Amino acid sequence: MKLFRKDSYVRTWLHHAWEICVNELKMIFTDGGAIIIFFVGGLLYPVLYNFVYGVGMVNDMPVAVVDMCHSSDSRRFLQKVDATRECEIAYDCIDMLEAEKLMQQQKVHGIIYIPGDFSEKLAHLEQATVSTYADMSSFLYYKCLTMGTSYVMLDEMKTIQAEHYAAAGFSGEDAARLMDPVRHEENIPYNPAFSYTIFFLAAALMLALQQTLFYGSALLAGTLREQNRSFASMPDRLQGVGMGRVVLGRAGAYMLVYIFVGTIVLFLVPWLFRYPQRADMWEVFILMLFYIADCIFFSFTWSTLIRRRETVFVLFLFMSPILMFLSGVTWPESAFPDGWRWFSYLFPSTFGCRAFMNLNTAGGTIQTIVPELFWIVIQTVTYYMTANIAVYIENRVIKKRREIQAARDRIAGRFGLDRDKDAYLIGGKAGVERLHNKREGKYGMN
Repeated sequence: MKLFRKDSYVRTWLHHAWEICVNELKMIFTDGGAIIIFFVGGLLYPVLYNFVYGVGMVNDMPVAVVDMCHSSDSRRFLQKVDATRECEIAYDCIDMLEAEKLMQQQKVHGIIYIPGDFSEKLAHLEQATVSTYADMSSFLYYKCLTMGTSYVMLDEMKTIQAEHYAAAGFSGEDAARLMDPVRHEENIPYNPAFSYTIFFLAAALMLALQQTLFYGSALLAGTLREQNRSFASMPDRLQGVGMGRVVLGRAGAYMLVYIFVGTIVLFLVPWLFRYPQRADMWEVFILMLFYIADCIFFSFTWSTLIRRRETVFVLFLFMSPILMFLSGVTWPESAFPDGWRWFSYLFPSTFGCRAFMNLNTAGGTIQTIVPELFWIVIQTVTYYMTANIAVYIENRVIKKRREIQAARDRIAGRFGLDRDKDAYLIGGKAGVERLHNKREGKYGMN
């Protein structure tokens, strides 16, 4: 076919893109920082995260009790709390001051306070209160205390209702029908203990792919700029075919790396920790390809802001918890202010996390995540265009710098000055190398 002749435009374009891809792979595997981020961070972070959090729940959390009522009702309530999986009554305190000291000493992680009028209000059919105080150093402590006391409160409500109906002359099945007119059964097969990890593990895995890919690619971009080099500047033999081959060639390198990383993170890690995987494997793989492509062009676009190697960690490391929040896992999107909602649309993780949760955790199909895939494609096309614009602008800047260096050499020549010799006297061989790099604006290719 004429399209793939030896001297055809398409074959030349693909050859140059492959050359750039190979060069980018060489840069990745010869840079220690990039290897640590891509392979150590990208692969070990999800594993270590799950080891730290374990099964994502706390059993028999020690709590302190302040019972100011000392009645049969309060004792029954506390006995039921102690019988729950979530809480264990470790201390019976005289007052709140003693209980607060125990919490400060980390001997307990929660306090249950029962006021003195607890039984009196129940006897007069008034609303009684039970106050709980949780150690907020971990969300798991708050969850355990809240769930344990809530279960007991619901059970106590039924007990109190049964007593009232019995006093009114109802008993047995008649009282049961009045208390529970519509019977229901709880069935939570995949997460019966409401494990905290399972709730947002899917989002954490997808976010890890985006963040490590961005950090690694931005680290390499900053390294090149520190050396007066750039991924956008090219030798003469690669001029005249367009900027697309630079972007797609580099993207091919990261795609090859992250197909391997993403497969381990999205398939092996959930299997290793026995988390629910309810989606078809090929549907998850298709989502992963779209998502990685989006993350690559997103990283290329915003890495143009990175001028030094370490800048990426200073500026963007704090974004991880914010992006977790914006994914809609810890807070529903419907409750977002408009500003935060529009801001979340800038990041691939917003749609990638939701799609993976709907697909793998909720057991949906590829049709159920079409809206998220649509926006991922829109982001991919947009960031591909902006990445090309960034390459074009940087090439223009490099060209201007070459012209300036050439003008300086001509002026120095007129006055009999040797710029190479001056650079050697000032900075040694490194100074001469920097001067030559500025003259050539050379690309990091061998």
